[in-house]
Formats: sequence, structure tokens, C-alpha cells
Amino acid sequence: MFWLRFFLLLSLVLPLGCAKKPPSNLNDSCAMFKEKSGWYDDANAAFKKWGVPIHVQLAIIHQESRFRAQAKTPTEYLLWFIPWGRKSSAYGYAQVKDETWDWYIEKTGNSGADRDDFEDVTDFIGWYVNYTHKTLGISKWDAYNQYLAYHEGHGGFQRKTFNKKPWLIGVAKKVKKRAAMYQTQIARCKEDLENDWSFWPF
Repeated sequence: MFWLRFFLLLSLVLPLGCAKKPPSNLNDSCAMFKEKSGWYDDANAAFKKWGVPIHVQLAIIHQESRFRAQAKTPTEYLLWFIPWGRKSSAYGYAQVKDETWDWYIEKTGNSGADRDDFEDVTDFIGWYVNYTHKTLGISKWDAYNQYLAYHEGHGGFQRKTFNKKPWLIGVAKKVKKRAAMYQTQIARCKEDLENDWSFWPF
């Protein structure tokens, strides 16, 4: 009886672990969507709802967490060896802080949303980028400036705080480049992605 219960529990836990595991190939959006059943539908739903392109969503998630569902900021140490908490409350696929996630839930009413749920995170990015577009006038397709506003916040972007952070400018350029790469790839496999029955191997 013990072993039966053990294997039943294991059968429930293993799929959850696999579901949270990052895709094998982070440089190929078509391969990612093929591996992660449902991810394309989630990202596409966010695109239809908020108008934020899938490739922009993916580029932001890649930069923030490398698609790690439970990504956290590094732990800070006192006197180099005493754990002193984390640098911020940023968590999940999009590294969203507690207060920003609470703001999103308040504005959208998506009370059951989780930062380690891909569907919820794509909806969050869609909402945030759309809000940035309405507030700052940045195109939803402009991965470079959208990422700067995402990282610095709307007030920081308006104050151009990024001009004092050459490293951040470099990161934003990488996000732009990756978004363009994902865009090209998705254009190649979009028809298959939208035809689930022929694309998924089951």
C-alpha cells in the first residue's frame, strides 16, 4: 500500500515539475512552442487581447528569467556570509515585484493570477506594455523602448534614467535583437502553431 501511494504521488508531482522546466531551446520560438503545449495559445490570447506581439512578450520573458517559472532575485549577504534576504520581491517568468503584480490584479480583476503561470504572465506583459503605450506613446512593437520602460518603470523612462545606465542600454538592444529573431521564427511556423492537430505530436 505504501509503494502504491508513493508512485501515485510521484505521478502527480513529476508532470508539475516538467511543466515548470524551461524549454530546451531558448533560441528557437517554434521549438519552444512545440515543446510547451499551450504556450502559443496563451501568448496569442494576450496578443489578441492587448495587441502586444508574441515576439515582444517572449523577448521580455527571456531577458527577465530565461523562461524559469520560479526565478527569484539573488540573495544578499551581510558580511559576505549571512543571508540577508533578496534584493527585491521580483519573482516568476517576468520578474514582477509584489507591488506591480498587485497593481495588475487590481486593474484587471485577475485575482487568481500567479507570477509562475505562463498564461498569467503573458497577460500581465500584454497589460503592462499596452499601458506603457497609452501612457508614454511607445509602440507595442518597439521591443527596445518597451523594455527600457519595463525595467525603469514609467516614471523612470520619462526621466530617462536609463541614460545613466550604459549596461541597461546594452540589454535593451539584446531584447530588441531577440524579439526580431523570434518574430522571424514565428512567421515561419505560425500556420502550424495555429493548426494544433497537425503540429502537436499527440
